[in-house]
Amino acid sequence: MNGRMDARRLYDALEAQRRARGLSWRQLAHEAGVSPSLLSRMGNDQRPDLDGFIALVQWLGSPAEEFMVWPGERPRERAEPTLEAQLALLLRARTDLGDADKEYLLDIVEATMRRIRADRRER
Repeated sequence: MNGRMDARRLYDALEAQRRARGLSWRQLAHEAGVSPSLLSRMGNDQRPDLDGFIALVQWLGSPAEEFMVWPGERPRERAEPTLEAQLALLLRARTDLGDADKEYLLDIVEATMRRIRADRRER
């Protein structure tokens, strides 16, 4: 496999999450368990090392594949996971919700998406 990491996409996701949570880059680094200099280097278009990549992806709660580009493929050319699959990953990582609450929310999302898909087929 000859895939590569899209460091800019990772950095942009970190920036969005950092802003949404009102964190400084130093606070993000501390929470993620990486050095602030790693984030600074990424801001200058350098890639993180493997351990840094893993820590940052885990901090984001996103699958690593979200930040991969495969040979011969334009960014986002691969099939995107379903919304249900993406939300399941996010919900299962939450520690402020019980398992029953997570399942309840997933059931609501799945029912909503079934309805949306049915409406689209009728058009």
